[in-house]
Amino acid sequence: MTPLHATLHRHVDNGAVPGAVGLVARGDDVEVVTVGDLDAGGSAPMTRESIFRIASITKPITAAAVLMLVDEGRIGLDDPVAEWLPELAKPVVVRTPASPVDDVVPADRPVTVEDLLGFRTGWGLPDDFSLPAAQALFAVQDHSRPFQDWPDPDTWLGLLAQVPMLHQPGEAWLYGTSSALQGILVARVSGRTLPDFLAERIFEPLGMRDTAFEVPASKRHRFTSAYAPAEDGTPRLTDTPDGDYSRLPRFPSGGGGLVSTADDWLAFARLLLNAGAAPDGRRLLSVTSVSRMTTNHLTAAQRESATLFLEGQGWGYGGQVDVTPADPWNVPGRYGWVGGTGTTAHLVPTTGTVTVLLTQVAMTNPTPTPLMRDFWQATAQPPVTAFG
Repeated sequence: MTPLHATLHRHVDNGAVPGAVGLVARGDDVEVVTVGDLDAGGSAPMTRESIFRIASITKPITAAAVLMLVDEGRIGLDDPVAEWLPELAKPVVVRTPASPVDDVVPADRPVTVEDLLGFRTGWGLPDDFSLPAAQALFAVQDHSRPFQDWPDPDTWLGLLAQVPMLHQPGEAWLYGTSSALQGILVARVSGRTLPDFLAERIFEPLGMRDTAFEVPASKRHRFTSAYAPAEDGTPRLTDTPDGDYSRLPRFPSGGGGLVSTADDWLAFARLLLNAGAAPDGRRLLSVTSVSRMTTNHLTAAQRESATLFLEGQGWGYGGQVDVTPADPWNVPGRYGWVGGTGTTAHLVPTTGTVTVLLTQVAMTNPTPTPLMRDFWQATAQPPVTAFG
């Protein structure tokens, strides 16, 4: 039994999750372990083809879509986003992070495309959720509701524009909101919906056949149920295969709206490892854009102010970039992220390693779960070779 197999079995056996799919790829050598069931009732076993709500490991895919438009010259990193998102043309900023939401000053410069990619727009979640501007943002960016219940993107953007920024543009890393804005930007610049753009430009060329914002009836027998931990730690049902993802959402979120499989995310990771070229040789992203995605753009002070989310590591475009070997899995240059539905996916450009963990039990806070850390530990070890 490999370390990955033993790790997943332990967490399923102790009731932490009903099931899990774990993948580690080292070049062409791919290990996939499936454990448990699609739901807590044991209606069907977990398989390599099981479909999960991947939440925030959507973010790197959305960032790649933005960079495709940069590569084509349709937008520039230094361009003010107000050209396409005019609702954000005159943002205001709270005078200090602790100031009330009516104590504001004008933004000292426009928000740029690069601000969106680097999560330094001025909107987003800080380490301290109690700040008045953070509370105002929670009212608009309400992840307690499914994306079916969010306003449409145009309405949502109008509501966000009424929320003051917590910091001046470019000043601080703040979590989450920027990816939702990236998705709206892609749609407005391209003239396509975000689901259509991603399908045509990323999913179809890479063969990501199960990645989308909805799950059709023909695939729902492979779709996991969703859970959150109850007070006693047992999984509490929050969504079923015929529920929120049975149709396109009103708000297709670039920050966390996709469903996918382990092999589909591996295909996306291999695009980045292959410097932006698809398996058939077509170039989907420039070498420069892939490098920008997977390079840390934060100062030490910006990383320090975001320890709740980043734990001292850096941020590229759409994902974390490790800069210090704080744990065995923190290889400098490792790129990826975690998803609030219990998912995590990373790649290490220097070694060609890809790791993907998909579960159906949500996180309760930004701190990675014990299962995630155990998964990272297991897949950080060299592969086990059997002799006999």
